[in-house]
Amino acid sequence: MSFDSFITFLPTRDLVQTARFYEDVLKLELALDQTRCRIYRVAKGGFLGFCLKDEVKQPEGVILTLVTEDVDHWQALLAEHDVPIETAPVFNPEYQIYQMFLRDPNGYLIEVQRFEDPRWNAQP
Repeated sequence: MSFDSFITFLPTRDLVQTARFYEDVLKLELALDQTRCRIYRVAKGGFLGFCLKDEVKQPEGVILTLVTEDVDHWQALLAEHDVPIETAPVFNPEYQIYQMFLRDPNGYLIEVQRFEDPRWNAQP
């Protein structure tokens, strides 16, 4: 028996600003609006949820990695929305990935990457 899906929940102090970023900029589909939590479909069976909290610790050590074949497209789209890129797209030979980094409105680090490693196969 296996699991049907995966959801990561993260806290936010500003659900409206978070929703604008993930819906309008990253174009993620809103899967469920629970008023104080919003859950986004990232990929088939993969979800990301943000829940409104009064106190949120500074996010450290968390990287949200979005895998795509077209990292450069996302860099251009983010530039259109004036989203600062922390690290421009670059090939990382250690992990055989092409990646860039940015931060969401909550300060969470987002990595947009493409696997170049022929051993990677995300499809079952």
